[in-house]
Amino acid sequence: MPDIVLATLNARYAHTAFGLRYLMANLGDLRGRAKILEFEIQQRPTDVVERILAEQPRVVGLGVYIWNVDLMTRVVATLKRLRPGITVVLGGPEVGHGPKDRPIVCDADFVIGGEADLAFASLCRKIFEGDAPGSKFIEAGLPGLDTIVLPYALYDEKDVAHRVVYVEASRGCPFRCEFCLSALDVPVRQFPLESFLAAMQVLLDRGVRTFKFVDRTFNLNVGVGLAVLEFFADRYRPGLFLHFEMIPDRLPAALHDVIRRFPHGALQFEIGIQTFDPVVSARISRRQDNERIEHNLRFLRSETGVHIHADLIVGLPGEDLNEFASGFDRLVELAPQEIQVGMLKRLHGAPIARHDRDWGMVYAPHAPYEILQTRSIDFETMQRLRRFSRYWDLVANSGNLVETAPLIWEGRSPFRSFLEFSDWLYERVGRTHAIALRRLFETVREYLITQRSVAGDRVDETMTRDYQRGGRTDLPWFLRAGAGVRKKRDRSSATIPRRQARHRPRTEEEA
Repeated sequence: MPDIVLATLNARYAHTAFGLRYLMANLGDLRGRAKILEFEIQQRPTDVVERILAEQPRVVGLGVYIWNVDLMTRVVATLKRLRPGITVVLGGPEVGHGPKDRPIVCDADFVIGGEADLAFASLCRKIFEGDAPGSKFIEAGLPGLDTIVLPYALYDEKDVAHRVVYVEASRGCPFRCEFCLSALDVPVRQFPLESFLAAMQVLLDRGVRTFKFVDRTFNLNVGVGLAVLEFFADRYRPGLFLHFEMIPDRLPAALHDVIRRFPHGALQFEIGIQTFDPVVSARISRRQDNERIEHNLRFLRSETGVHIHADLIVGLPGEDLNEFASGFDRLVELAPQEIQVGMLKRLHGAPIARHDRDWGMVYAPHAPYEILQTRSIDFETMQRLRRFSRYWDLVANSGNLVETAPLIWEGRSPFRSFLEFSDWLYERVGRTHAIALRRLFETVREYLITQRSVAGDRVDETMTRDYQRGGRTDLPWFLRAGAGVRKKRDRSSATIPRRQARHRPRTEEEA
């Protein structure tokens, strides 16, 4: 039986606990006495506790995040009630910052703040030696990245075959955007490039084809970014998919040629715009050059096959509906494949809290602490925007209605038009989840014909092309008028993730 159990609740099975693997990799001589257990948030806390206790550990290290804190609070309480002698150690951003009198913190024995890669092993040794610290709270600080053992060998064959493989070439962020905990993570530090790329080669050799980089600012160091992109471009094979989070206004010419080398959909750039309003940007200490952002997005869309996932935030202090609408329309015009409309969250420790009084910021009291209202956007409007966000993801981002979705706002403001559609759809179906794909198609079709007066044959032909993207052949009855545009099953995009594949431009033969 292991003396140490490392555990967390992932948001879904496809995700992997990157942080736990770092802790395991850096346990040194204790590694043989430890075991990783991963669960999902759909599981009952008592079942999680049962599985942990079955290992009879002396120390339980738990990763606590915004998506699992409520359930993890119950896990910790149950663990300590059943086995008060077990030492419970917490880590992760949800407990590393914020109030120290929360139940989950009170029930735990130790809480490690910061990067616990080395600090957790040190704490375990002291516990086993009978020399445990007298303070519950331990600040890990920033370990040198050249002293950390990389965790990639701990991805097992099931991870390689079925789950997301997370990697990182750097840590930290040079910016101080107040809504983000990365504002506290300075300076930016790089892992030694040679050993990092060697680890990537091993993963490639093992069959890994999807790499999600968690670096907050991958393109900050142009030399490192170029080296990593060239490494993967030189080894490209069908099925390779790379996700990077990019600084939107920093895309120097040195990166252009290597980015062009990747085929459509093989690269995904997550680009945080958040707001185009310069006054709001300054208010939250966010520095960005909007003209450079536009230039870079146009380059990526016109000259590369990069799949762009761009972020906007609803509810920033002082940004009203009109200002958000203006920024949204500006971004739609730049044509990223996906626009994530995210609700502002008040993360524990994030500096955004300083605006609460001046801008009437009211947040939900429980995770994920989303904004409920501000002085500029009332609760009712915020609810409409919450539904807007969900429906935009279903209709526009999913790739299921790539050609059809623009008919909703054709010749009009994309934001105003889609908000009208969102209000209509909610009144029609009464929910924002569990909407079957055929039901979604049928309802969008009804809206375009009855509310937007788009010709039925045009809607049917467009929807038929969309429905058949990715190889669907079971054409719904309400689209059979468009059956004349039925095409052969497309297998050319089967090597990239489905969502990205559905956004792939149609070939001349398909058109």
